[in-house]
Amino acid sequence: MNIRRLRVYEDALGPFQRIVDLILIVLVHRLAIAAYGQPWLRPVSSATLFVIVAFTIVAEAVGVYRPRRAEDLLTESKPLLLTWMGTAAVCAVILFLTKTSETFSRVTSLGWLLGAAGAQCAWRVGERSALRWIGSREGNQRVVAFAGATPNAERLCGEIRSRPWLGLKIAGIYDDRGPERQHAFEANPCQHVGSLRDLVQACRDGAIDVVYIALPLHAEERVKKLVEALSNSTATVHLVADLPSYELLSARWTAIGRSPLISIHDTPFQGMRHALKRVEDVVGGAIASMLIAIPVLVIALLVKLTSPGPVFFRQRRYGLNGKEIRVLKFRTMYVCEDGTTIKQAQRNDSRVTPLGRFLRRTSLDELPQFFQVLTGDMSVVGPRPHAVAHNEQYRGLIPRYMLRHKVKPGITGWAQVNGWRGETATLDRMEKRIQHDLEYIDNWSLLWDLKIVLRTIFGGSGRAY
Repeated sequence: MNIRRLRVYEDALGPFQRIVDLILIVLVHRLAIAAYGQPWLRPVSSATLFVIVAFTIVAEAVGVYRPRRAEDLLTESKPLLLTWMGTAAVCAVILFLTKTSETFSRVTSLGWLLGAAGAQCAWRVGERSALRWIGSREGNQRVVAFAGATPNAERLCGEIRSRPWLGLKIAGIYDDRGPERQHAFEANPCQHVGSLRDLVQACRDGAIDVVYIALPLHAEERVKKLVEALSNSTATVHLVADLPSYELLSARWTAIGRSPLISIHDTPFQGMRHALKRVEDVVGGAIASMLIAIPVLVIALLVKLTSPGPVFFRQRRYGLNGKEIRVLKFRTMYVCEDGTTIKQAQRNDSRVTPLGRFLRRTSLDELPQFFQVLTGDMSVVGPRPHAVAHNEQYRGLIPRYMLRHKVKPGITGWAQVNGWRGETATLDRMEKRIQHDLEYIDNWSLLWDLKIVLRTIFGGSGRAY
């Protein structure tokens, strides 16, 4: 199992946990009824359905499914036990008001509620043990680094080490200050491995997966410059700070132990959002693949007959988290460039074939990418992938450029339906494209994806060359 698959597995734990909990509720009720020698009648089915609904509502209100992998088992179990207490109270009130308490066996009902709670706690013990084993394997660990030798960094370092199931491997501390100004890591020693400039370079080289910025709160300018520099990498960035002294209202933050974290650069597709996006891609990709099967065969034949060369053109692009993928397209040029320097296609470009000009104008050259949606390399909607050579060129010219790779590249996107597609002859055109890409990532919703798809189909977002 590689790191990418592990991250997807972590994201899937939320909806998977919900499904397991509901299965256990039904299964334990079946066992309780069978153990007491009672038949499974319609009132029993109704009671099961009611408890499932009540448990789900109370669980969401209490926060049972908030990500708690960084917490100990006791902390994780408290909301679950509170949920069952609330569910039992709701059931008791309903039975009293409807005068149906005599319909159900008290022994069976009590055994069911206690058994279901026990089964769910036991499942979480097993799940945590599995995560501990997976996270402790060398190939599944994410490399993390700290920016700033501070007490916050030392505390977080100790809490990460005490939680091996997190699958985090500490690379060390990066700090520009001299030893006399750095906090001494006495309780949780952690080696100093370089300056903040070294940290930025390590992130750009892909050696660091996660950065915890633990610089003092008064170092605002240093933090701002570091965040800006890290935006040209695909590292996930968290800000570590003493936030309890602030009066926060509906603020979004996570924590490892007692160390609060603010996500600065991260993907919007986690938990249920990740599952929803994948369902959208699978359904949309499957429908599109069936609809385009015959056109793809016809276009492939025309490409082969009208110009020498391969039918398909594969070019290296950056995918999710900057991982290199090869995007599949119909060949529209006499050449198949994929080197360190690639000239962008221009209006009246002599390299484009006559058929290729039509395919590019109508975007039909990108139809094969729907198959890559099904394989998981791409999404139906997302930032359009750029050639690797162009990524390396623009990441040094446009701040936050690499953040567009925190989601999968798409066949169509918000920038494209707003006209920022095709040749970027000037830097400001590429800046506008990146601005729209980041706006999409920051405000994603399923309805927005539907809007983009409809505008792509009926709005005419094709290239003019």
